[in-house]
Amino acid sequence: MHYFISAGEASGDLHASQLMQSLRVADPEAQFTFLGGDMMAEVAGHAPVIHYNRMAYMGFVEVVKHLKAVMRNLSTARQALRQAKPDRLVLVDYPSFNLKLAREAAEMGIPVYWYISPKVWAWKEGRVKQFKKLGIRILSILPFEPKYFRERHDYEAIYVGNPSLAEVDERRKTIIGREELLERAGAPADGKLLLLVPGSRKAEIRNNLPIMESVAKRHPEFRAVVAAAPGIGDDFYNGLSSLPRLSGVTFDLMAGAEAALVTSGTATLEAALLGTPQVVCYRANGSRLTYNLFKRLLKVKFVSLPNLITDREIIPEMLLHQCTPEAVDARLTPLLADTPERQEQLHGYAEMRARLNPELNAPERAARIIID
Repeated sequence: MHYFISAGEASGDLHASQLMQSLRVADPEAQFTFLGGDMMAEVAGHAPVIHYNRMAYMGFVEVVKHLKAVMRNLSTARQALRQAKPDRLVLVDYPSFNLKLAREAAEMGIPVYWYISPKVWAWKEGRVKQFKKLGIRILSILPFEPKYFRERHDYEAIYVGNPSLAEVDERRKTIIGREELLERAGAPADGKLLLLVPGSRKAEIRNNLPIMESVAKRHPEFRAVVAAAPGIGDDFYNGLSSLPRLSGVTFDLMAGAEAALVTSGTATLEAALLGTPQVVCYRANGSRLTYNLFKRLLKVKFVSLPNLITDREIIPEMLLHQCTPEAVDARLTPLLADTPERQEQLHGYAEMRARLNPELNAPERAARIIID
């Protein structure tokens, strides 16, 4: 069969590439047209219609500033979908863009599957009506989602497992050592590593990295390194931070770090699966007014995946005006030694892993459902 797959950011590229591999195993004749990145290109054997580094705009302001590029990408994607006439459209996160693509597919009579579905339980719950209207099949990677869809919307979603479990376990086998990473970053190879993961989009990095660096400088006994996002140039980072940074080895850095400051997203889940203590930092514009509005709009108690999965705060979440160097440091410092706070977070990680059900192979299960 011919599969059209749409992923709009780095984490989607990773998850979609694993799904494509499973599709190819179950369907040796599989053909792919896709929006995504280098990992998907390696599986497909050809370049994407649009690379995700031309698509990763976050938030209303960023989208408005790049509206022409967004509309151009959408036009290109729609045209590619019409030309490919695939048997299946598979969407990977990236909700606003992908929902428009789903409408196009529905008009063409193409079955639509959403792998790593939009977080409608947190905001924009009205999208569920559109899912129903378009007949989208939800393939969930979070164990609490099927209950949410069933009880609140009488809508079926299938939990296929979480792909990060297998991805983390597999990538552990080839981790680059901490000493080598520090040497690559131009930092002394001795001492402990404190990792800063300020996000994959320019707006996230601009808002969070200066706060993270200010906290890191309070702990000179640690070697602080920034996990740089792929596709973002040195000039951008140089204007924000003087700390050493490495690109393409975030996972390895996280595995070797004593602790991490992480912008909320997939990285929080990976850090938890690796057993790396962390504090979530999400600055945005930092105002109390925005925070109060944010809390009213959100329909959940937490923003980080480990907290959502366990339904309790195992990771400190420093959001908006709360995300100051002083406040973040107060939550980070107890995690830098063998303290009750550090042990409590590690116990929470074990609870989270059990809830994800490691027995399920997410890409294999999703691939079978999509094919059948």
